Amino acid sequence: MTARLRRRLLLAGAALATAAPPPRARAAASARVVIVGGGFAGAACARLLRRLAPGVAVTLVEPRARFVTGPMSNALLAGIAPEAAVTHGPAALRAIGVEVIAQAATAIDPVALRVTLADGRVLAADRLVVAPGIAPRFGSIDGLDAASSELMPHGWLGGDQLAKLRRRFADLRDGATVVIGAPQNPYRCPPGPYERASLMAWALARRTRRFRIVIADAKDDFTKRRLFQLGWDRLHPGRIEWIARAAGGEVVGVDAGAGRVRLANGETLSADLASIVPPQRAADIAVAADLVDASGWCPVDPAGFRSLRHAGVHVLGDASLAQPMPKSAFSANSQAKLCAFVLAAELAGRPMPGVRLVNTCYSLLAPDEAISVSAVYGAAGTQINVISEGTSDLAASAEMRAHEAGSAWAVYAGLVAESFGD
Repeated sequence: MTARLRRRLLLAGAALATAAPPPRARAAASARVVIVGGGFAGAACARLLRRLAPGVAVTLVEPRARFVTGPMSNALLAGIAPEAAVTHGPAALRAIGVEVIAQAATAIDPVALRVTLADGRVLAADRLVVAPGIAPRFGSIDGLDAASSELMPHGWLGGDQLAKLRRRFADLRDGATVVIGAPQNPYRCPPGPYERASLMAWALARRTRRFRIVIADAKDDFTKRRLFQLGWDRLHPGRIEWIARAAGGEVVGVDAGAGRVRLANGETLSADLASIVPPQRAADIAVAADLVDASGWCPVDPAGFRSLRHAGVHVLGDASLAQPMPKSAFSANSQAKLCAFVLAAELAGRPMPGVRLVNTCYSLLAPDEAISVSAVYGAAGTQINVISEGTSDLAASAEMRAHEAGSAWAVYAGLVAESFGD
């Protein structure tokens, strides 16, 4: 058996372990699970838990009816995908019996298991699932704060800033210089800055003769680096430059008004468009609820993603401290499935399921080319460990890269269906 085939079989087995429902058992009729955050993690957990434990009341708190998803937002930015194709939300979960409350949670009491809503209502729960996503961690880059970040939009939280980044990118003309600042790990979507550079280059090459894209990195390596660089050298020779931390590439200061980016090596880059992705942490509500540790993320037990700080609370997705799992939509979906199985079993008094988690991340180099990384994870105590992992072949054919591009969209569609039902 080849390594690739073995990896694919492991992935298939892991996916079945978390996706196939066990025989239904009677759950506590009065149990209520409140889920804060309706992104890929929270919505997927709500959907599967409702199916596994129909006797449990499931409430999902999410103020956004529909939003542009992080996955495939770079395709939207480059004009490859229309906005409608990457805009989804959890409202459809009402049709399967999930109570969806379309407003923000303003506070979480992790001891009493209570959630306060923007209108003042307080929701009581038997279990809380918290999937609030991320917040920028400003302060480490001189001159970069919430206000100046609007002038150097990262778009990592979607919304108005992503729309602003799209407009700024669409306005670039011949000879433009784009600077992308990539933060230290961990952060949401580790390959995101490099996919962004790839798709920006693809789009710029179709409307300009000259451009330069600089990736100023706070790291000395990044996921799928050799695959990305091979693609850049072939598709856009000399137009995408990666400056590693060791070469002084970390962004240490910005002058947002003037469009200047200062690197650790003393170089100052003048950008027609600067997209500086700041360091990140768990969202504010998780910090206020005492769910984070000194890392800024929420430590969890991988056996159901229970909080290691407060009993009765589970933390999923990007906010969780789940290394070596990356902060990806696929990881969030896998964690959500495991959590739903654990909650259904626990509330019904059944044995807990074993831990198997999966991640697959696709990155588009162009509309018809993609690369990927995949892994299967288990657990040893409170630590997550890698069972099997692999990436696309460095020497893959054009047909294989095109196949992976199709797979990228197919996997995205599957994640959307399992989370939002769209």
